Amino acid sequence: MTTNPMLTHAYRIERMWKETYDTFTFEVVPKNGSGIGSFAPGQFNMLYVTGVGEVPISICGDPAKTESLIHTTRAVGTVTTAMRKLSRGDTIGVRGPYGTHWPVEEGKGRDVVIIAGGIGLPPLRPSIYHILSNRSDYGKFVFLYGARTPEDLVYRGEVEKWRRGSGITVDVTVDRATGDWRGNVGVVTTLIPKADFDPSRAIAMLVGPEIMMRFTIADLKKRGVPNENIYISMERNMKCGFGFCGHCQLGPFFVCKDGPVFSYSRIKEFFGKGEI
Repeated sequence: MTTNPMLTHAYRIERMWKETYDTFTFEVVPKNGSGIGSFAPGQFNMLYVTGVGEVPISICGDPAKTESLIHTTRAVGTVTTAMRKLSRGDTIGVRGPYGTHWPVEEGKGRDVVIIAGGIGLPPLRPSIYHILSNRSDYGKFVFLYGARTPEDLVYRGEVEKWRRGSGITVDVTVDRATGDWRGNVGVVTTLIPKADFDPSRAIAMLVGPEIMMRFTIADLKKRGVPNENIYISMERNMKCGFGFCGHCQLGPFFVCKDGPVFSYSRIKEFFGKGEI
């Protein structure tokens, strides 16, 4: 991590490509050879577009590869819409990495269950890379992924590669089948009862819309996974990365500083409650 987390580094866009109709991925490299350094799975960066503003976006590349950074985001606001219009060679500001990380160390020797809903996969992808690179350190490894339609699935080629490979059990579902989809149809929670893992020794990591995470947590608990072994990422209203502005406050927590990754046991009193 950089010695000054407030320092913005200049990065050059190396590649940018479309994932879905509104979601894109881009790879950046330091312009002057000095960047943010290493990151832990689950952390995020603040990305700055000159003259427009900055936004927090999870780092979604391989944590073992620090020569470049990869981010995936949806074009939904002023900054990300401007970001989508950038191209190879353009400059973007990067500061970070910030926040807590996924419990990849705590998961050693245990079964690991990763559950993603739609655009919730990018924040989880570094954990998948890490576990696959250190596969002998873990027990069973299950990845469950759901989206509204097949067109909303990100990293489709990579997910299919994981499915065909060894070391990870992959199950994908969509809420509504379109085109030539022949896979599972239904919400992602329908995959949990038949997933092959031992609840007594499993650690679960999940990201998705809040309603999806609420029902996923309930179904994991039905399987017997304890609250303290369920981890969620609350990438909610983050704006500064330091907990200074208070925009992301959730009860006594600042998501950007105390999170974005929380164990459910730590945040359950405030999770899913309106106007907090």
